[in-house]
Amino acid sequence: MRHAERRAAVPLAPVARHDGAVDTESELARLDSEKYVSLVTFRKTGAEVATPVWIARDGAELLVFSERHAGKVKRIRNNPEVRLTACDVLGKKTHGPTVTGTARVLDDAGSEHARRVIARRYGVLGRLTMFFSRLRGGPQRTVGIAITLTD
Repeated sequence: MRHAERRAAVPLAPVARHDGAVDTESELARLDSEKYVSLVTFRKTGAEVATPVWIARDGAELLVFSERHAGKVKRIRNNPEVRLTACDVLGKKTHGPTVTGTARVLDDAGSEHARRVIARRYGVLGRLTMFFSRLRGGPQRTVGIAITLTD
């Protein structure tokens, strides 16, 4: 199924349950259908930093990969609260609501799993990205991040 077809098959707004809470399952599906998602992390001062990322669903979590020493990884270690919203490649919000989550930096085995899931989700481009990432510094250069939605 092509990206545009997946996007059309998923509701753009969260589905409220009878108690008024957001349906996490539909939000996971909606975010997984996006090509890019803006991952907002927080500096120690509380200032927001948004970064467009690739994202892939793995059960009840969303997976991201990043350079091990990137600012977002440091910020997540200091404050695991994150926000996610659909965006374009430049990070400009495109549609849909923003949801909150809790992120954690994965160990080596979890990071390898995240790289495989993301490579599979993004097809040829994902596999090429992971291949060149390995050439540039091996798996020790990148780390996986798992996000659990809290809305």
